[in-house]
Amino acid sequence: MSDMIPYGRQYIDKEDINAVISVLRGDFLTTGPSIEKFEDSVAKYVDAKYAVAFSSGTAALHGACYVAGINEGDEVITSPMTFAASSNCILYQKATPIFADIDKRTNNIDPVEIKKNISDYTKAIIPVDFTGQPCDLDEIVKIAKNHDLIIIEDAAHALGATYKNRKIGSISDMTMFSFHPVKHITTGEGGIITTNNREYYEKLLAFRSHGITRDRSKLSEDHGPWYYEMQFLGYNYRMTDLQAALGISQINKSDYFLKRRTEIANKYNQGFTNIPEVERPYRPEFNSNSWHLYVIRLRLEKLKVDRKTIFEELRNKSIGVNVHYIPVYYQPYYKELDYKKGICPNAESLYEEIISLPLFPSMTDADIKYVIETVKDTVLRFSIRG
Repeated sequence: MSDMIPYGRQYIDKEDINAVISVLRGDFLTTGPSIEKFEDSVAKYVDAKYAVAFSSGTAALHGACYVAGINEGDEVITSPMTFAASSNCILYQKATPIFADIDKRTNNIDPVEIKKNISDYTKAIIPVDFTGQPCDLDEIVKIAKNHDLIIIEDAAHALGATYKNRKIGSISDMTMFSFHPVKHITTGEGGIITTNNREYYEKLLAFRSHGITRDRSKLSEDHGPWYYEMQFLGYNYRMTDLQAALGISQINKSDYFLKRRTEIANKYNQGFTNIPEVERPYRPEFNSNSWHLYVIRLRLEKLKVDRKTIFEELRNKSIGVNVHYIPVYYQPYYKELDYKKGICPNAESLYEEIISLPLFPSMTDADIKYVIETVKDTVLRFSIRG
């Protein structure tokens, strides 16, 4: 196979293109009616009361930290197995990220480790639904209630997933979804916070637009119909109507995307049965995974080579594998903040052995078969069995 199969990619059709063209021909390119329509469609899809769209998932997480009242001196517990945004948003508020280790089976943050890391300074928990697999939310909610903590769920991977028959996006105090091109649906760049809390909703609306409000009931003065007030220092984190129009079109296909991702994951699961060198993803029966990523764990003790060799072999065979993720505190910036290796041994061990395989709705059955056969051939060639 000559063309590289990427680990993920967007799915754009004529409906999506026409939706964006329609906005280009209209009156509003930004701050127009498409934003609220998109927000309403996402809120409805995840069974939440409110949704506030942002220019990126990172911006959305920043907004959630702000409205949660996270400030200098506070600590926020999160997972190290994630993209840097999950903890950077804590630093934006001059608070301290505290990394809790992961569960060995699910690769999600371990509630037992959360409890160990709670201090008098803990303000919130940011659990991450790694690969689209929901965290153990019942335990996390129980911990949060017992310690008066706010839950900001990083569900960048988990649009469409469920936890015990409840939609992700309707359970935590605030939930973030990402709309980067490799995510479940895309707006190019973009993110959203869903919540059932009216106060959070109103603060998020202002935060994404400079801290400005035009709500007459909230003004300290009123000079006339044109008047607005900047009541706190917010940011320009607005999503455009172009992005929102694409998102509206995309979410109409979300169930199909979810179905296809699940089909691909099931084919992988079947294809890697009885391959002792490859550990398949674990999924609790009470969860439905949205399968943003399909991550295999190599059993290196059964192989003659390391992960890098397998990775490069697969890339050389046109399979665009990736690694998700490097533990956040391995990054040079975090090292400068005095984070050291060894604080989350389960996450560090996982990092050494994982590879993300291609998974996206437009993958063909031939693509899937090629990936399975190539992975099997490669690991068997380097297996200590022969």
